[in-house]
This record gives sequence, C-alpha cells and structure tokens, in this order.
Amino acid sequence: MNRAVLIGLGVVGVVALIVGMNAIFTVHQTQTALVLQLGNPVRAIYEAGLHFKLPFIQNVEYYDKRILDLDPPIQQVILSDRKRIDVDSFARYRIVDPLEFKKKAVTIDNFRSVFGGRLNSAVRAQVGKVGLADMVSGKRDDVMLEITNLLKAQEAEFGIEVVDVRIGRTDLPEDISNDVYNRMRSEREREASLLRAEGDELKQRIVADADRQMTIIIAEATRLAQILRGTGDAERNRILGDAYGIDPEFFAFYRSMEAYRSALGGDDTTMVLSPDSAFFRFFGDMSGGVAPRGE
Repeated sequence: MNRAVLIGLGVVGVVALIVGMNAIFTVHQTQTALVLQLGNPVRAIYEAGLHFKLPFIQNVEYYDKRILDLDPPIQQVILSDRKRIDVDSFARYRIVDPLEFKKKAVTIDNFRSVFGGRLNSAVRAQVGKVGLADMVSGKRDDVMLEITNLLKAQEAEFGIEVVDVRIGRTDLPEDISNDVYNRMRSEREREASLLRAEGDELKQRIVADADRQMTIIIAEATRLAQILRGTGDAERNRILGDAYGIDPEFFAFYRSMEAYRSALGGDDTTMVLSPDSAFFRFFGDMSGGVAPRGE
C-alpha cells in the first residue's frame, strides 16, 4: 500500500470521526433536548441517554425539565379602596413541551419577559378587585388561586406547566407607609392622653372620696373622744368630790402629788423655792405640816 493511499484512508477516518461526533449527542436525565434543523425545531427528545442527529445541518438545544422560577419585578397596584401597595409576586413552572416553548418563547429570557408580564397583569387584575384588609386576611389565598387559574389557562400556549403562583410581599409604598405610621402614632398618642386623663380623673375622685371619709372619721373620733373625755372628767370630779368629803387630808395629799408630777416631771426642770414653802409641805411631814427651819 503506497503512501498516498494511507494518507487518503487517514483523511477519510478523520472526516468520519468528525461526522460521527457531530451526529451523536447526549441528553442528561435532568434535561430535555430540541433538535433544530437550520434553526427550525424538528423534534423533541425527552429520554436521557445517547441520541443521533444529522451532522452539520442539525443542532441541539437543551432545556432543564426541573421546576424553574419566574420572579418579575415588584409592581405597584391600586386596590379597590384606592390604596396603593407594592406587590412582589413569583411563579414556579416546568417546561413540558420544548417544541412549543421554542416556537412561542424562542428563548428563556424572552419567556421570562413575556410570561412575567402576564403574571404581573394577572396580579393587577385580581389584587385590584380587593381592599387592603383583604390582603392580610384569608381572602389572600383566594386571590392567589384566581391568579394561578389565569396563568394555567395560558400554560399550553408556551408548552409549560405552571406549578405554583404566590404573592410574596405586599407592602405600602414608602411615602404612604410613613403617613400611615405617623397617623398610627398620633392615634396611639391620643389614646394614651385620653387614658391618662381618665386615670387622673379617677385618681382625683378616689383621693377626694378618701379625704372626705378621713374627715368624717376624724370628726367622729374627735366627737367620741370629747364625749369620753367629758364623761371621764365628770367621773373623776365625782370621785375626787367623794374623796374630799370622806378624807380632806388625803384629798390634799393626792392633789399635791399631782402637782409634783406636773412640776417636776421634766428632766431639765429647775425650781428655786424656800425649803419651808407650802409647795414642799408633804416633803417634811406626811401630814402636810411645815417642818421647822432648824430640823
């Protein structure tokens, strides 16, 4: 075999290898494949493994068959009660027919733009039918169900399956949120002032009632004390009168003892009196006689 034949066989082998490699492709188990011929889709492949195509004139595009996310930008929606809120919605979908997906959406980015716009349109249509209170109540689930049904009605058009649709957040715009916060703060301050005023009024009533009762109790106690003191004084005078009638000397002695107790009861009492003063007559003689000076 001459050199030219060997070179020819080598060239044929290389060309055959290149053609064979270009005709074979592999589909991963998490993917589906779409075979395009001169840019036009011709068939979809759903099974994982090794597959064949026409070399050079056909190429392959791969699509993830797992659940994908669609998260359009936050949009502002006007509610039925004319309030404005910022709504952040998202969807989860799966590509089930890559051939239809290619025909309608062309690319993933274009699909996100087109179907994301439809998601926002459905959100505006359904959220705009309810009020702000409904978006924080059980009616929120009904709104999401209506949005999901609207999108599911369009899923076959794009060759997808809408798995789930959710409204993630519904926030008031910053300017409105600040106004609402300021109104809430003013309302709470007004309620606090009202409660404080009512508390002060109740306090004044309680204090006034306590003062009134204290005055009545003190007056009643003073009246009773005066009655008892008068009764006691009358009884004491009666007993002293009886004692004076029975024993005048003992009566004089008792009155002198009371005078000593009153005059000499303090620790700092100082008295300058003559020793034979009548005030001290019981100091020298139990009978009340004045002791002689020399004794």
